[in-house]
Amino acid sequence: MNLADTNYIVVGNSSDDPFAIDVAFAMGQLEDVADMISMKKFANSEFCPRFISDEQDFYEIGNKLAGKSIIIVSTSNLVISRQSLAMRSMMIARAAKENGAKEVILVEPDLYYSAQDRGPRSGLGDTLFERSAKDLKKFDGQPFTAKLYAQMLKLAGVDRVLTVHNHSHSVQTTFNEVFEGKFHNLIPYDIYVDYLLHSNIVNCGSQGEGLALCAPDKGARAFVKEMFRLLDLPKAKFVLLDKERTGERKVEIKLHEESETTFEDIEGHDVVLFDDMVRTGSTVVKSCQFLKQINPGRTVFAVTHFYASDEGRSKMAHVAIDEILTLNTIPTVLNRDVQGRLRKKLVVLKIEKWLANNLSDILGIDRPEHDDSLYQIDMSSKNQRWTKKIYLSEQLRTLHAK
Repeated sequence: MNLADTNYIVVGNSSDDPFAIDVAFAMGQLEDVADMISMKKFANSEFCPRFISDEQDFYEIGNKLAGKSIIIVSTSNLVISRQSLAMRSMMIARAAKENGAKEVILVEPDLYYSAQDRGPRSGLGDTLFERSAKDLKKFDGQPFTAKLYAQMLKLAGVDRVLTVHNHSHSVQTTFNEVFEGKFHNLIPYDIYVDYLLHSNIVNCGSQGEGLALCAPDKGARAFVKEMFRLLDLPKAKFVLLDKERTGERKVEIKLHEESETTFEDIEGHDVVLFDDMVRTGSTVVKSCQFLKQINPGRTVFAVTHFYASDEGRSKMAHVAIDEILTLNTIPTVLNRDVQGRLRKKLVVLKIEKWLANNLSDILGIDRPEHDDSLYQIDMSSKNQRWTKKIYLSEQLRTLHAK
């Protein structure tokens, strides 16, 4: 399918963004992103995007995009700040609308400003808990930036927003209100299920014998329970931890009183701990250290948004974590220098195909014709399972040859 036939155009907020290019290709767009939009910069450093038009056409000025829908794919990188990228997306959206576009869709896998998801008063942010004075004080003096961002995107011309595994109820509620239901929080259950069932990252029986899924806190319980259901491994276990933050980087871990499984039940099991994001790594390392008390087979940390900070890399190199499974919602994680020592135990699932499929379904257009894979696997040769993978593939080739 040629995406141009459907009147959808995919662009990035930088013309050489590999993630945006891969999403465009996965959706069937034959034209290069750089041939669709020019990212101009004036001498005074101001950004000025321009959708490329026929220089000889003086009849359809400002109307080149009439009837078309523009999909802006926005991911963070090492060169441009998130603040600049946010502004660039808004300017691209405004350029699209002022040149006749009927709809602008923003695809931002890691939705910006989601950590600034409430303000210093009870009416600023819709939470699932009653906010204490301590919680209000955390936001004292700062803005409810997530709401401001949603409103600015809407004002700029964005009509619909797609993101991946957003953790904040307040952000989800706010974006749903601002975009009148045209906000889509895609949860990558099928990606994790597929990889856990069809890779050797964990070892378990055909019904889940020897496997335990772990939620690090009550906030992750719903996600991990759904993962448990979708895996459909009746003999797998589920354990719920509890954490108490005693400081900015100090966390105490214990077994949650509502956990369905005790430590005795999961001794010797491979344990997969799930979370939506990691920044400093304090919580996950503490959790895995805590789990090591039960002498597990392996401890695997599965996380959707991986912020590869210096502090996070240093902490997660701890031997308590055997392997890290993540997505490329923040594409810098694919850089081996960014991975640092973690490349020895890191596997990244590239989600551009999966995202293109979901986007096509939401927009009501035919899915692109490509293979059935949901993702591509990126793994350093330093990862011990990489050598096993090569060995297994060689064995399979030998069997087929016979």
